[in-house]
Amino acid sequence: MADTAKTATLKIGDNSYELPVHSPSVGPDVVDIRKLYGQAGVFTYDPGFTSTAACDSTITFIDGDKGELLHRGYPIDQLAAKSHYLEVCYLLLYGELPSAPTLEKFEALITNHTMIHEQMHMFFRGFRRDAHPMATMVGVVGAMSAFYHDSTDINDEHQREVASIRLIAKMPTIAAMAYKYSIGQPFVYPRNDLDYASNFLHMCFSVPAEEYNVNPVLARAMDRIFTLHADHEQNASTSTVRLASSSGANPFACIAAGIACLWGPAHGGANQACLEMLKEIGTVDRIPEFIARAKDKNDSYRLMGFGHRVYKNFDPRATVLKQSADEVLDLLGVENNPILQVAKELERQALADPYFADKKLFPNVDFYSGIILEAMGFPTSMFTPIFAMSRTVGWVSQWKEQLADPQLKIGRPRQLYLGETMRDYVDIEDR
Repeated sequence: MADTAKTATLKIGDNSYELPVHSPSVGPDVVDIRKLYGQAGVFTYDPGFTSTAACDSTITFIDGDKGELLHRGYPIDQLAAKSHYLEVCYLLLYGELPSAPTLEKFEALITNHTMIHEQMHMFFRGFRRDAHPMATMVGVVGAMSAFYHDSTDINDEHQREVASIRLIAKMPTIAAMAYKYSIGQPFVYPRNDLDYASNFLHMCFSVPAEEYNVNPVLARAMDRIFTLHADHEQNASTSTVRLASSSGANPFACIAAGIACLWGPAHGGANQACLEMLKEIGTVDRIPEFIARAKDKNDSYRLMGFGHRVYKNFDPRATVLKQSADEVLDLLGVENNPILQVAKELERQALADPYFADKKLFPNVDFYSGIILEAMGFPTSMFTPIFAMSRTVGWVSQWKEQLADPQLKIGRPRQLYLGETMRDYVDIEDR
């Protein structure tokens, strides 16, 4: 429990109110306003909840000014360099890094749950072929509650655990099937002899007609993308999962709600928007024109993939992913890909421009993840589904944490009402 030794005094007119102040293990203090309405008859007003702590959590901490991201206290750059996605999944779920035997058991557990119910294949075929993969994922994940009845009781700790494992294990299969369906190719079953990232790439790019061997450089880059997107504190989609969960909804419905929120271009669709920007630029010679527009205060245009709402310094995930981007581009070559040529040159010119350095508009994780996924051969429509697949463990961890919180209440934000005051109904003939 946070320290509450301090208080804050709020003065409204002639009345003063003492409010508890909680001190976290790291980060800014938090003023506790839970009893403010009962005592003073007023609400607080915070559009976007940018200054409101809606919960306490032990999972992830971000210091945007320092460019710091910690999972259970471990810096993201150390986890990305020394760990891998499933180990980070275990850390987020259970709070500690696993021993070697524990990790091996956990990996086997995930691997053995990657197949989906065979009847769910029919569900995919109910969508149009040109349906966006995110639309398919929202529907299929939400429908999991119709297939896995033995893991929907949120009051049963064992069922919560089973649902957590199923979601993490089956999400790559669902995402890959959504991709295969969108391009008219047959579904590829998961393989237990492949690691998590390699298995996903195999399900996406292999075909029955020929052998497909996953390149380890691409698998490592894919694993890093998963790792770097695993959780990101109380963002829009995570808050959506928590809000849905507060009503007692089943886990599959909660995660489907998170996927729907992530679909927004201001959230999970940012890397797709970045690639669309690169396509709009088109050729290297047009880069100065777009940089000039981004610097013009009278022009609303901005470069996608540069800067971040949370990170006021640099995005610590971008530093790690840049290395993977360089490795992938070196492996695959960019000589004949104009989009990737534009990306590399835009990065070079922007980093050399004092305007971007002064405003701390550095390339963020969306810029580099988009470059990597484009180079691997994924269409932009698959960028957000891959993000959703990566973030599932974060959503599940936050969901489990909230359900174990004795302070849990159904979410019910207040409002500043600016509509009409009470008025009498007017009969239709008198209007």
